[in-house]
Order: sequence, then structure tokens, then C-alpha cells
Amino acid sequence: MDKEEIKQGAKKIWSFLKEDTWPSFFVDLVLAFLIIKFVFFPLMSLATGSAMPLVIVESCSMYHSTNLEDVMKNPIYNNFNLTLQDAKSWNFKGGINKGDIIFVLRPTNIRIGDVIIFASTSTNPIIHRVISLTPLETKGDHNSAQLDPDNNPQGVDETNIQKSQLQGKAIFRIPYLGWIKLIFFEPFRASQDRGICH
Repeated sequence: MDKEEIKQGAKKIWSFLKEDTWPSFFVDLVLAFLIIKFVFFPLMSLATGSAMPLVIVESCSMYHSTNLEDVMKNPIYNNFNLTLQDAKSWNFKGGINKGDIIFVLRPTNIRIGDVIIFASTSTNPIIHRVISLTPLETKGDHNSAQLDPDNNPQGVDETNIQKSQLQGKAIFRIPYLGWIKLIFFEPFRASQDRGICH
């Protein structure tokens, strides 16, 4: 096959992909999926140092129904000597909403107030805020208490997170864009877990 034949073949493929037909649309979707899964995400993982460079928030555990002052009134923060003044310097001090897409880097230099992603006994990783470093502990801003094996049905424990569980540190968010994916899974969730946070 010479260069001219290759060039003509490439033009035919390109013309097909630009067509406004169902077969062309289907092939475009498959190609987009393949590029995202096997090119975009591996490159993102390499660049960020995290196996999960982007995550979609699926729960309301980091949601702020009012403001930071009200969040910090939870007595648990006093137990960890954390004040409103401390919280004012935290990243995501306005909370994180269900459906937000979070950009994630490798979990290095973790500090109190950082939002981290860690593996747990539940199906999906947990994305919560660090409230202690020794041991590493987190809490969802919206949750009334920490998750431990005694107070949640999945047996998740955020009171002693091991280094091997760490998957990343949240850096910034793209609000609500993750709903493009979540909307397809909402009907299969428990009724109390469906819909927007309030």
C-alpha cells in the first residue's frame, strides 16, 4: 500500500466519522470511549501521580447546607482542637456537592483540612476531609460523626486510615458536571441517596 492509498483511506474514514448518521454516531462514541479510557486517563494518571485523577462525588457527605460557621459548630471539631479560624484556610471550605468532578493529585504532604480520597470497605472510595494526622482520620463535612465500623452499614472506618488506602488528594472541582454520568445510576440507588443534596 503506497502513501496515496493510505491518504485516500484516511479521507474516507474521516468523511464517514463526520457524517450525520447513526452508524457514524455510534463509531464516534466508541472511539471517544477508547481514547478517554486508553489515552486520556493513563496520561492524566501519569501526570498527576494518582490512579484516580478525576473522581465524581456520589454522596452528600461533603455538602454544606448552610455555611462554614455552622459546619464547625459540630462538637467533634473541638475534640480535635480545630476552630473556625483553622477552617478558613482550608481548601473546599464551601464544601463539595454531589455531582462535582474532583481533580486529584498523588496523596503527598497531607495536612489537616485537606480533602483526600481513600479506599474503604465500601464499593466506592471515600472523599472526606482530614481532621487528624496521627492517626490519619477524616470526616465528611456534612456528616454528624465520623464513619467507623460501629455506626455505618458498610463497615467503613475513617478513624485510622492506613497509607496503603490513600488514593489521592483533591485539588479543585468542576461543579455539577458529573451529573452527566450520575443521572443514569440514580434510579438504582436507595431512595434516601437519590437526588441533589439539601
